[in-house]
Amino acid sequence: MIRTICACLGIAGSAMANPAFQDMSDRLPSHIYTGGWEHFVGGGVALFDCDGDTLPDIFAVGGANPAQLFRNRGNFEFAASAVPEITGATGAYPIDMNADGLMDLFVLRAGPNVVLQGRPDCQFEDVTSAWGIPTADRWSTAFTAWWDADQDRPMLAIGNYVDRADPDGPFEACDVNVILHPEGTGYREQTLTPAYCPLSILAAKDARGRQTLRISNDRHYYVSGGYEQMWDIQEQRYLDETDGWPQVSLWGMGIATRDLNGDGRDEVMLTSMGDQLLQFAQPDGGYESAPFSIGTYAQRPYTGGDGRPSTGWHAEFGDIDNDARADLFIAKGNVDQMPGMATKDPNNLLMQQPDGTFKEAGLSAGIATLKRSRGGGLADFDQDGRLDLVVVNRRSAMELYRNVTPQTGNWMQVDLAQPGGNPNAIGAVIEVETPSGMQVLQKLIGGGHGGGQALPLHVGLGSATQAQVRVFWPDGSTRVVTLNVGTRHLIEK
Repeated sequence: MIRTICACLGIAGSAMANPAFQDMSDRLPSHIYTGGWEHFVGGGVALFDCDGDTLPDIFAVGGANPAQLFRNRGNFEFAASAVPEITGATGAYPIDMNADGLMDLFVLRAGPNVVLQGRPDCQFEDVTSAWGIPTADRWSTAFTAWWDADQDRPMLAIGNYVDRADPDGPFEACDVNVILHPEGTGYREQTLTPAYCPLSILAAKDARGRQTLRISNDRHYYVSGGYEQMWDIQEQRYLDETDGWPQVSLWGMGIATRDLNGDGRDEVMLTSMGDQLLQFAQPDGGYESAPFSIGTYAQRPYTGGDGRPSTGWHAEFGDIDNDARADLFIAKGNVDQMPGMATKDPNNLLMQQPDGTFKEAGLSAGIATLKRSRGGGLADFDQDGRLDLVVVNRRSAMELYRNVTPQTGNWMQVDLAQPGGNPNAIGAVIEVETPSGMQVLQKLIGGGHGGGQALPLHVGLGSATQAQVRVFWPDGSTRVVTLNVGTRHLIEK
């Protein structure tokens, strides 16, 4: 396996400069994710542009504290903006549910979930009831969305954690998951069982090229008999070993996907307590665990003097130095005071090397704080072509970092637009080809931990000055364009 990685990625070019980040946390208004056991998990951010100025804005959930919206005023200046008061929130995901060109927010809660309709100039209105969203007093901790070919409104999948009303709980008391189908003027609820306390769900094309729900579950509460899950959306069934999906049990927290070797199939990163598990997509449609030597298992802290196992939460691939190789950020932090796990647990910044292995750079890059991190996001907040970082911490202030890595490679941002109910072309796949090789990215909603983003796809290009971009639209049609580097491009269907 590792020889295959090297053969595919070694042509991407020489390594760029060492990554470096500047702490800009004092530019954010005060915000802390806090609360009791219902907020040991969750704590994500939604990153999107709510006012059309191309600068990513931040919606951060607060647990027992109210969620907050921070508008990006440029030059890393952020200002609090009024939103309907929502407490009990565990996560939030931007999604244009009514195809009006403005991002809405699906907010997960320990309690009834909330949908906020985006209005001009970053105004939001609670439309949960008006849009016919079923509500229940559940503990929701995972979300994803996709569009079926014949529908103008999205399908929504919601992962629910422990059933707090179960008198025999909390262990072996996982609640049901649900899929919401557009029907009439509202949504119809489909129960998805068995369920094993998910903390992340992602609708994406799997190694077979089929649309599948990837569900990452927390062994702490299902204890035994559960495992990570893959649900075939078309066939309405869970995959098993005969489909090439191995039965794996872990303390699943978050999901990240990215094609790491240019073969058109996304690898799957699953965060957990202890090992962070990377699975490589195989030509036969199955998955195989990455070798330990790849450097992504990140099972113990690399600084801070704590040798106990790490706890991984949000994971996200992104090209930090624009060398045409996807790097990996993982948010780390003790659940609260679990004695068997590290309490001094720095976040990981794993930089992909020319041979396809990953090297830890969190300490030298300046992001190795020892807070209880949960959610996060990589986004170009100042539009200088480098991915910056925001991190949500439990019982501690949010962190914001500007990417100041010197001598980075070339880059581009690719945004997609199409007519109809899925204006942002969720489910599309883009291929970016340069003399160095091929990069393949999916346009998705979900995954991560507690949050996601609706921003243009960021592509590092190394020394390339142009790239051929092929878009595979959700309906199967294609478009090919040649684009210059160093700017944002909108490709319309």
